[in-house]
Amino acid sequence: MSRRIAFIGLGIMGSPMAANLVKAGHHVTGYNLTRPQIDALVAAGGHGAGSIAEAVREAEVVITMVPADPQVEEVILGAGGVLEHAKPGTLVIDMSSITPQTSGKVEVAARAKGIRTLDAPVSGGEAALSIMVGGAAEDFAEAKPLLDALGTTVVHVGPAGAGQTVKAANQLIVAVNIQVLAEAVVFLENTGVDLAAALEVLGGGLAGSTVLNRKKANMLGREFTPGFRIDLHHKDMGIVTAAARAVGAPLPLGAVAAQLVASARANGDGSLDHSALLRGVERLAGRDPR
Repeated sequence: MSRRIAFIGLGIMGSPMAANLVKAGHHVTGYNLTRPQIDALVAAGGHGAGSIAEAVREAEVVITMVPADPQVEEVILGAGGVLEHAKPGTLVIDMSSITPQTSGKVEVAARAKGIRTLDAPVSGGEAALSIMVGGAAEDFAEAKPLLDALGTTVVHVGPAGAGQTVKAANQLIVAVNIQVLAEAVVFLENTGVDLAAALEVLGGGLAGSTVLNRKKANMLGREFTPGFRIDLHHKDMGIVTAAARAVGAPLPLGAVAAQLVASARANGDGSLDHSALLRGVERLAGRDPR
């Protein structure tokens, strides 16, 4: 069934997601701070809006995909934002990666206006997104056909905020995996073995992982065009370390990984893909990063 969807935030992740909803037969109206992304959605068969108010006014579903907590608060809770202009009964699905506390604040404010919410952050690339969803089961059931057009693994993980909690755990696992892969790469290079061959055989054994499969080409070619920026992973590591502290969960490896991500950012690598953690290991090895 075709739905009227407002999509707020047409960045690296949001643009292809909005286009996929158009391909699935939905009426998608997009809004972004910069016009080229709106024009690209229109070219793909969607519609453009000049403001959040215009985008959401007639929407049945509003999807937001913005960088961090301040932007979520601005576009959903702020003046001229989603809650100010959406109709009662609208389903707001925030797919940004933010703190569970901010998701809770959004849910409370929306409920007061008769608007329903889901927190549905994502992991993975455009072709294979995993979507972890927090919120009411009946709202998840309504949203599932839309989310199935965006992701290959779509799972309801609990009440409001649970999606963000699971995403925080995801980012912890990914950061540690990328860091240890980077360390293995420098180790293998220092021994003089064929790195490409080594990573191929490692990927077929117990050391194999999605991180290895997706990031080995970046590391082999020293190609760090951002799929997911170190700046954003730094933000996410702050979320998981704070959340873990609040529930008394120790993160001995996670804490080190968070510091290494912060170091990469401090060394000017924040705009690079998170596979550029390799550059930090190269610095520790006394090399000039490539």
